[in-house]
Amino acid sequence: MKLTVELVPSTSWGNNLRKEANLSKNEWDALRKASYKKAGYKCEICGGKGNKHPVECHEIWEYDDSSKTQTLKGLISLCPPCHKVKHLGFAFSQGADVFTKSVDHLISVNDLSPQEALDYVLSVFEQHTIRSQYDWHLDLSWLETQK
Repeated sequence: MKLTVELVPSTSWGNNLRKEANLSKNEWDALRKASYKKAGYKCEICGGKGNKHPVECHEIWEYDDSSKTQTLKGLISLCPPCHKVKHLGFAFSQGADVFTKSVDHLISVNDLSPQEALDYVLSVFEQHTIRSQYDWHLDLSWLETQK
């Protein structure tokens, strides 16, 4: 699947690279702008661009369910619709229209049937429910590779 949903456990909401690594605005801007440039200012998943701004920077997290460690693996540049899919829970909180458009984008990018998309989304939300029962340790060691 080219485009996946990445629901952050509710116990980790608000944890982000800029806040947790105590990055200044200039440091964060340098990281995200490097991501945009590397991607050629287009979405690294679908190749699209947004209307207001071409791409947005998304943090890639990996979860080790046994050690409860949330590890930053890098940054990726995404068009706004792909970024909404990554944060489908947030899209859901913005209303049915935003959620439906996001699921439609997931279907389009991955060439899924509506049933396949529904099954996938339900499994992601189930995983989110389980992961949200725990506090997660953050591993930001990826940041050291960027200096």
